[in-house]
Amino acid sequence: MRPMSDPFFFGYGSLVNAATHSYPNALPANVTGWRRAWRHTRMRDVAYLTAVPDAASDIQGLVAQVPDYDWAALDEREYAYFRTPIPSDTITVRGGGDMSVQIYQTHTDKDAAPSVRHPILLSYLDVVVQGYLQVFGKEGAARFFQTTSGWDAPIQNDRADPRYPRAQRLSAAETKLVDDLLSAHMQ
Repeated sequence: MRPMSDPFFFGYGSLVNAATHSYPNALPANVTGWRRAWRHTRMRDVAYLTAVPDAASDIQGLVAQVPDYDWAALDEREYAYFRTPIPSDTITVRGGGDMSVQIYQTHTDKDAAPSVRHPILLSYLDVVVQGYLQVFGKEGAARFFQTTSGWDAPIQNDRADPRYPRAQRLSAAETKLVDDLLSAHMQ
């Protein structure tokens, strides 16, 4: 394991799904003072998750190491976002110690609500929920829905021909869980 002096990122969406990246030493974590929200940014064609400061909220996710401060590949992947340091007293990492952690959030001056022209891709949601299911179990997947705002956004079912570049194959049980949680949350 590398020294804890290397920086870490806090992933709260697709980065929770380890199949979408190869960053080492990923650990479950919880950060207070933030919530997730579905937002459309002018820098992308569809809605994505962003982190929004919210003193009354907390979200689960993963922290993973960025060896040798080499942020280039992750910054390229997250090009529609900017990084913000997370105060160490607001993050709890299962199995980790003190570490420097940053979170990605969209540029609020480029944000808008999702729309029919900029929907949530079901292939993206599938990846996120699959990650939460693998790391935090069914309760964590359900909590993802509860701690995310913007569910009034349109959802585009692109499972047959995924538009999300890191789409993953879900099992029948995982697909049913996503559909059931989405249906229950949208009512």
